[in-house]
Amino acid sequence: MNDPLHLAHGLAGDHTPPDWPPLTAGEVAALLRGYPALGAPIRIDWHSPRPLSAACLVETEHATVFVKRHHCRVRSLTTLAEEHRFIAHLRERGMPIPAVLRDAQERTAVAIGEWVYEVHELATGVDLYREAISWEPLPDLDHAHTAGRMLATLHDAAADYRAAQRGTHILVARSELIAAPDPVAALRAQLPQRPGLAAYLRDRDWPRELAELLGPWHAAAQPRLAQQPRQWTHGDWHVSNLCWSDGGSDARISAVLDFGLAAANIALFDLATAIERNAIAWLALDTGLDAAHPDIACALIEGYRRQRPLAAADLRLLADLLPLVHVDFALSEVEYFHAITHSRANADVAYDTFLRGHAAWFGTPAGQSLLQAIRTAG
Repeated sequence: MNDPLHLAHGLAGDHTPPDWPPLTAGEVAALLRGYPALGAPIRIDWHSPRPLSAACLVETEHATVFVKRHHCRVRSLTTLAEEHRFIAHLRERGMPIPAVLRDAQERTAVAIGEWVYEVHELATGVDLYREAISWEPLPDLDHAHTAGRMLATLHDAAADYRAAQRGTHILVARSELIAAPDPVAALRAQLPQRPGLAAYLRDRDWPRELAELLGPWHAAAQPRLAQQPRQWTHGDWHVSNLCWSDGGSDARISAVLDFGLAAANIALFDLATAIERNAIAWLALDTGLDAAHPDIACALIEGYRRQRPLAAADLRLLADLLPLVHVDFALSEVEYFHAITHSRANADVAYDTFLRGHAAWFGTPAGQSLLQAIRTAG
């Protein structure tokens, strides 16, 4: 059973029971016996409110570590190792990322029963946005500028990383559908290998709905997307995945966290994701409050191009990409909720509110204004 005292971030910005039971002291002790250098665990200091896995900070005799647990249908040893190899490459290039620890058998991912575990060293700095919900806009322009520049630094570090695409679609930020000349045909070709998603879509007129939401956005962006160089990307560049030197506006980023959504895409896909995550108050759409924060979007862009140049054509493509950037990931959430957690209600939210609703918002005056601000940034 889920611990009633531990709640996770819900899809509506509320707090709900998590998808997965919290890590327990006995479970952590059994896992960490394979990491003798850490010593015995003393206590669990904090449980993560993120809903799609279970994670906690554990104080041991010799260190404090971050332990994360996935269900084997979400991450296998193989698909988790894909993330770890990317992290290792970035660390070799000087990126401030906590190390993934190896157990006594030199494994970075450990399977016990139906669970797959990973253990990371403690991130340095202050986790300023630890409790922030993923759809909350960033409140600090200076932090947005700094986050944009660090994202560009990551892309520089990742430019020479060579690896095949992720071995899973589940909860990974990929872009094959939006990069395809015919996304409906591309998704239809994927469905035999994605039976959980296929089962959900049988009840939807998905070819029509997907074609409608892609609309003119895809026609404008796809030819240019196909010409962009491919590289691995972070996939979830929200400030809750960054640690900071302090709480001041001039703080530097001391650690980059959570590569769970990382995949092979294009660099502008990651920047568009950063804008989607940090510059739009998606949970405020029904409140009458302003959802768009073009100042945050422009600060992210300005910080990014302090490190990596962006031409006028890049900004136009970035704006055209933004209404599409969530499509592949939204469908992966549909698949996760329908086939793994068996929550039809959450799958409907992922399909109707996330997949279709977010794309439709960019046709509103507020959405159009944000896109124009991006096209003319700087």
